[in-house]
Formats: sequence, structure tokens, C-alpha cells
Amino acid sequence: MKENNTSYVGMWATADGYIRHELLPDGRYDEARGKRQSAYRGRYVITNNHIDYVDDTGFTADGDFRDGILYHAGMILYKES
Repeated sequence: MKENNTSYVGMWATADGYIRHELLPDGRYDEARGKRQSAYRGRYVITNNHIDYVDDTGFTADGDFRDGILYHAGMILYKES
């Protein structure tokens, strides 16, 4: 899984900060939920504006980047600067 667009690397969070996805430059991600750090970890690949996630248990999910926003599983995440 490699083809990751480095402009998407970094921390993405919901407006309330409850869900946080850190997209790491090595194609891994770390998701925090509330006070629970590293609630989910796994790998990701970005193709064009689409992201596919596979967590370390094998669960899969995906999302799309549109106009600087990540739409993922009914959530809206914004990139933190």
C-alpha cells in the first residue's frame, strides 16, 4: 500500500476533536477517540482523493478528500495545522 499523497499526511479531526486520525508518512495511521489514544491503528493508501483504511484487526473503511475536508464513515474531519 503505497501511493500516498503527502499533502494529506498529518492530523485530521472532527470539529469537536473527539475523533482524530493521524495519517503518518509511512502509510500507517493512528486513530484516537475521546480520551482513548490509539483506539485503532493500521495502514492506509490514498489514490487520487480517496483513502482506504485497513486496521490491524483487518477491518476496512474508506473516505474521500474534498475541498480540504475528509469525509469518512459519516464523519467530517478537518486537517489541523
